[in-house]
Amino acid sequence: MPLPPKPTKRPERPYFSSGPCAKRPGWSLDALNAACLGRSHRSKAGKAKLAEVIERSRAILNMPADWRLGIVPGSDTGAMEAALWSLLGSRGVEALAWESFGRSWLADVVEQLRLTDVRKLEAPYGRLPDLAAVDFNRDVVFTWNGTTSGVRVPNGDWIPALHEGLAICDATSAAFVMALPWDRLDVVTWSWQKALGGEAAHGMLALSSRAVARLETHLPAWPMPKVFQLAPKGKLNEAIFRGETINTPSMLAVEDALDSLRWAESVGGQAGLIRRTEENFAAIAGWVARTPWIEFLAEDPAARSTTSVCLKIVDGWFAVLDAEHQANAVAALADRLEKLGVAFDIAGHRDAPPGLRLWAGATVECRDLEALFPWLDWAYAALRSEAGAPT
Repeated sequence: MPLPPKPTKRPERPYFSSGPCAKRPGWSLDALNAACLGRSHRSKAGKAKLAEVIERSRAILNMPADWRLGIVPGSDTGAMEAALWSLLGSRGVEALAWESFGRSWLADVVEQLRLTDVRKLEAPYGRLPDLAAVDFNRDVVFTWNGTTSGVRVPNGDWIPALHEGLAICDATSAAFVMALPWDRLDVVTWSWQKALGGEAAHGMLALSSRAVARLETHLPAWPMPKVFQLAPKGKLNEAIFRGETINTPSMLAVEDALDSLRWAESVGGQAGLIRRTEENFAAIAGWVARTPWIEFLAEDPAARSTTSVCLKIVDGWFAVLDAEHQANAVAALADRLEKLGVAFDIAGHRDAPPGLRLWAGATVECRDLEALFPWLDWAYAALRSEAGAPT
């Protein structure tokens, strides 16, 4: 592989991390000037801000009127674990895992909650398990989009419209930028730090009426931490879903979320966010198609994530390296581009096969991705040359 000339055009915003993700275009600290600081989050002004996050999110996502949406602590992890701790135990569980976060939920179900009637449906990085084999008479726990594998479920057709169990979905890198079939889901969680480019520490928990009914009729067999108590004494705490959070939220982060939501509305709401994301993904797909050393980690084109795009290096020189040397090579490539200020945080997740991961969500500008591709080609060619790989 001959060494191409060093590019000159740089991405204006070299932020391609898959979490926390790029802020919305044009963001600055001035966006936080109206934050409700030095006040109680339970003040009239504080509660109004929190309720506004909920209502703007509902509207952008086209969430059905009978769903509850609340702000909970602990980012998407806190939202998902609040759901698992509160809802599981009354029937068997189908746990789907094809990347690190799905495996985390599986570990919670088996090792922390110690449920025994659990069926594991697993697949290696790059693939989905057999969705047709899922039994929806049981509770089903899954990620919509595998943030660390770049593999997503292609749609909701595999979920029956009528099902006995609950469909519990971690949608943190899918919400806002992928269409979710609300009529086939029962629990959906996400965080502000993914598609909205917001700050971490807070999660969003959405519950269907079926999920609420489960909360009010099912008493978990284990102690319930305060931050997971959604239905104390068998009655849903409706205040959570009006913005009266269980614990103290960061009102700076709340203001940032509101800024992100207003920006989302300005680009056309969910449809505009999806359009921007798919344009970004199409640019990456075009580069992959014309680049012989790189390929998608996701094998099935229909299951390729449009947000957390995971890529594997297929060049013969790289393929013969052992896993440790592959990881070192990827780290060196990513570090080179970071030092040049061209791309930050593009190495794949530590649990994934060695490769690259580019966030392509709506807060990323397509022109920045286009400016990045020549740098990726140059940096990889330089890496091969320095390693003495044959041209």
